[in-house]
Amino acid sequence: MSRPIIEVENLSKRYRLGAIGATSFRETLQRWRENRRKDAPTASQQDFWALREVSFKVQPGEIVGIVGRNGAGKSTLLKLLCRITAPTSGRVTLRGRVASLLEVGTGFHPDLTGRENIFLNGALLGMSRAEIVRKFDEIVAFAEVEKFIDTPVKRYSSGMYVRLAFAVAAHLEPEILIVDEVLAVGDAQFQQKCLGKMKDVSSGNGRTVLFVSHNAQAVSVLCKNAILLHDGRLVDHAPVRQILDRYLASGVHHSAEAVWPFETAPTGPGLKLHSVKVCGPDGIVSYDFRLGQTVTLSIEFWCLKSMKVLPSFHLYNQNGLMIFPTAPQHIQDLAEKTYEPGLYRSSCVIPAAFLNLGLYFVHAWLSRETDGHAYIHIPEAVSFRIISDGTGMSAGWTGTDEWPGVIRPLLPWTGETLGPLPAC
Repeated sequence: MSRPIIEVENLSKRYRLGAIGATSFRETLQRWRENRRKDAPTASQQDFWALREVSFKVQPGEIVGIVGRNGAGKSTLLKLLCRITAPTSGRVTLRGRVASLLEVGTGFHPDLTGRENIFLNGALLGMSRAEIVRKFDEIVAFAEVEKFIDTPVKRYSSGMYVRLAFAVAAHLEPEILIVDEVLAVGDAQFQQKCLGKMKDVSSGNGRTVLFVSHNAQAVSVLCKNAILLHDGRLVDHAPVRQILDRYLASGVHHSAEAVWPFETAPTGPGLKLHSVKVCGPDGIVSYDFRLGQTVTLSIEFWCLKSMKVLPSFHLYNQNGLMIFPTAPQHIQDLAEKTYEPGLYRSSCVIPAAFLNLGLYFVHAWLSRETDGHAYIHIPEAVSFRIISDGTGMSAGWTGTDEWPGVIRPLLPWTGETLGPLPAC
């Protein structure tokens, strides 16, 4: 195996919060000299560790996602990798030229035109003038700013700014490309274009990409492996699906049961929600389900008067994509039922080996039967996770339990012989 292109060993970064109590340069220097005289200085309550003993390796050609909640240390890690700031302890080894896109328009001068800023920014990133001239037309075409290339960039929209900034960085042809959460500024079409470019940079040219984003779908599409940070520490470095499941699950109620006290239950005209649950085949509330298990979604509600109600569920995956909605419209006894005052439960069963591996969120609805107007809507009322059963029962052509796509149904197939090969 080739040497890692990125090696991070016990990387830590400490910041001092608040003022240090000095009001002049002389006092600041005196405080610094006093601190140096201490044999073993200890961290005070004003010390904040943005990163603590982070270690990982990245191989050439990998696209690695870096995920974590706000304040987890993602941006600090990237600044250390780009040598914008120095670590408190630890070491970073980079074996190749680095291009970074950490902030929109970094290095751009607002009074210069787009053309002038391409040359200026390209030079700051390490490109020669001949290299910029050779790639100039390609950069402008990618950024889609041909009409405004000779306009000062202070008149650009934020979307035009980020398009031009990304275009310059992406065409630097570095061995390592570091991209922070800046693509959120662009529109959906440009984001897809950038993701495609980063894929081409990695797969076509064998370059390495570190990609920080809160967009789980973009990370899952672009990356094969990911790093999860929490409170400045590395939690895990593993395949992207495993990391995203862990990251997204960290913010949900793992009992997969959402039961509201009677006094504070969500209400609608003539209705009061009692509970929403996810249960296994045995009727017990559960969070983890294996591929071979059915999943039962249940909603319990009080009818306070005689009325028609349509219960329904909308199922979303961890990337925010709706998998399907379901309601009993096709079941005449339920769709046309008039509920008298009382407590009711409506349930539906998701077949075994239907959903792919991953985390799922259930939105619960109680609607008016005539036109679907929502009486009560609980977004992300409950969640559950589909995990591998280790049996390979649905390995199929991939040889693994993980399939592409959002569902993995075991559909019935038939085969027949239509006749012999005709004679020539």
